[in-house]
Amino acid sequence: MHDYFQYKVGGDNPHVGRLFTTSVEFNPRSSITSQIRRKLEIVQSGKSHAHEEDIPGTVNLQAVEGDDTAYGQALFPVPADDPNDPLQWSNFKKTMILLICAFYSFLGNSALLGPSVYIGIYSKEFGISPTDASGLVSYPNLAFGFGSLLLVPLYLKIGRRPVMLMSLLCFLGGLIGASQATTFNGLMIARVFHGLGSGVCEALPVQLVNDIFFLHERGKRIGYYTVALCLGATGPFYAGYMLAGGYSWRLFFYVETSPSSLSADAKDEGVQHVEEEASNVPARKSFLSTLKPWSQIDHEAEFFLTMLRPFTYFTVPAVFWVISTYGIYIGLGALAFNYTFPLKIVAPPYNWPQTSAGLIALANGSGYILAIPLTFTSDRLAAHLTRRNNGIREAEMRLPVLLPAMIIAPAGLILYGLTAQYNAHWFGYMAGVAMVNWGAYFYFSFTLAYAVDSYNANTSEMLIAMNLGKQAISFGMGVKLLDWILERGFAVVIAGIFGSVLLANNLALGIFWFYGKRIRIVTSRTWLGGWHKKTAEGGGVDALAEFDFIIV
Repeated sequence: MHDYFQYKVGGDNPHVGRLFTTSVEFNPRSSITSQIRRKLEIVQSGKSHAHEEDIPGTVNLQAVEGDDTAYGQALFPVPADDPNDPLQWSNFKKTMILLICAFYSFLGNSALLGPSVYIGIYSKEFGISPTDASGLVSYPNLAFGFGSLLLVPLYLKIGRRPVMLMSLLCFLGGLIGASQATTFNGLMIARVFHGLGSGVCEALPVQLVNDIFFLHERGKRIGYYTVALCLGATGPFYAGYMLAGGYSWRLFFYVETSPSSLSADAKDEGVQHVEEEASNVPARKSFLSTLKPWSQIDHEAEFFLTMLRPFTYFTVPAVFWVISTYGIYIGLGALAFNYTFPLKIVAPPYNWPQTSAGLIALANGSGYILAIPLTFTSDRLAAHLTRRNNGIREAEMRLPVLLPAMIIAPAGLILYGLTAQYNAHWFGYMAGVAMVNWGAYFYFSFTLAYAVDSYNANTSEMLIAMNLGKQAISFGMGVKLLDWILERGFAVVIAGIFGSVLLANNLALGIFWFYGKRIRIVTSRTWLGGWHKKTAEGGGVDALAEFDFIIV
């Protein structure tokens, strides 16, 4: 007599395991558990039959017997038997590496935005207008984006670890120079220098998520990076608090310098996630061998072509949506709010002290903190819709979670603009900023995850295009912001113009939700889509790098 069981074997995570169907002969002298255990002893290393279909962004996750699974679906990308494959690393190790990379992103962004509360102080100290003083934030912000244009092709050529070390040295040198600057031009050069050096910290965490985490984890893991990016907007709070303590604006750069010695690094090893014969499985590398500060030069990586190809991604609709989303939200949140609130709140009828000008960062943080507990929703919804679609994952399945944010963020912008125009209660500023940033967290995390899911070819180059575009858009929105407001008023510029632009960008959700697959099909069949796929350095089931970390 036989009973048939289908069961899943895994670790502590109830959603992850391996699917088996087996028969167990009924034997009253032997427990079913022991019989199943004997069955498991013959099971070899895990496999997955998941694969991307001909359409980029459409993945077949149907699980068969013996597949490693998550939420009942086969794992993708398919991990190799190689113990050095990043997909085989423990969840703890991968998460710690991601957190350290994300921490560098936090430092880079907070260093950029923190001095926005000093615009009034810089204006008086250097004898310049507030608009010129705001350039100490907007121009480094632009350099921050262009840093990836140089550093990402370089780390594909000579390896991530040496480039990250050079990036940190450039970042630290700029911060130290800013703390010692005595002229406006000297401070501007130092600010641009540390912005340029830290530009790689925008691309690396997302590259890391694509390389070492599975498809079902991407929404949540990109959320880790988004948290660091968003909390970087709280830099003005720390800068303002230092003023409240009676310290000079120079202290902020000293404080930023201290934790910047914590480094996230990566080392290119060209590991591929493919099935290998057991006899060809390489030995696990020693811990010391993974800490080398150099790596082999990839002579096949085309440095200058890698700098040029990202500009072609501006024609890819999903990528351009990410660019416009980041650019607009950064231009609004990181620049518009941080420029205008310190000037409004110290003037009548509020008359707050200059030392309290950075409190807008509390509203920034509140919006993000309220959104963070919902980070899991994108992956869970996509997994649910995949089950209903017979195991076929479409990249658009994570997008419906953006619906509430689509409306709440523009409403917050209108609230902020009207509060500033009519000098309403200060709580209107706080509530408006929190609403915008609550929506920004969703759009930051899940539009980026959607683009990465949709186009795996040349992920590094796609990230360069995103960084260039978003910083350029935010720069354009912020460079003459104060002049626009003085000419037309807060209600017209922030609530009217910026609010309309943000709403139009958010409404693009409907286009990609309903027509995203058709757009992917069309773009994949163009000459440009074929070129992207042909020249791909990695993506899909290929890992671009083996990641590790060190403390410098």
